[in-house]
Amino acid sequence: MGEEKGTLTPSRRAMVNPRRAEPEAMTYPMSAEPGGTHGGDPVIIAVTGTPGVGKTTVSKLLARELGHEYVNIKDYALEKGLGEMRGDELELDVDELARSFERDFAGRDVVVDGHLSHFLNADIVVVLRAHPGLIGERLKERGYPREKVGENVEAELVDVILVEAIEENDRVIEVDTTGKDPDEVVGEILELIERGITKRVGIVDWSGVYDEVLPYLRP
Repeated sequence: MGEEKGTLTPSRRAMVNPRRAEPEAMTYPMSAEPGGTHGGDPVIIAVTGTPGVGKTTVSKLLARELGHEYVNIKDYALEKGLGEMRGDELELDVDELARSFERDFAGRDVVVDGHLSHFLNADIVVVLRAHPGLIGERLKERGYPREKVGENVEAELVDVILVEAIEENDRVIEVDTTGKDPDEVVGEILELIERGITKRVGIVDWSGVYDEVLPYLRP
């Protein structure tokens, strides 16, 4: 599953606690139907996750299935002149990003793609997960420096994005993409939303693969 290469760095991050989320599922009366109808109310869906997890491919397919606009958060930030480039990284104030996005997209059906999208005011946040070793191989193939590969493998290993998303949002759906093609992942997301499930977390535990991915973490 493909994604854009490049890094977004938030200058104000949620407090990250590497505790493992307890399995939890909640239902809420929100239905999703192709063509952008959701009980008459516009819906913003943020698709987030560690770089290399497959956000862009899944986001574009999900937007197509729902009839939503697709927005890449990095492209949006660059277009709006938000943040500051530091080397090959775009450092963003996530509060400024969230305010700008809300001004531009309030009242519209949008799927927004990016590993900072969970800092936006979204109706549902989808956190994509993947085996940390798979993350490592994908980022190596993209030419990421060894240090960046290790940082992202570790972030996936200890649930960094998931914990941030839970602390920033009430409605978070966690989806494991490991061993699934993009159509399967999108189908799972749509099924969960159609069933009214707007919180499902704690389904992934990578603690058992630490030794397996240790080579990615060593300097």
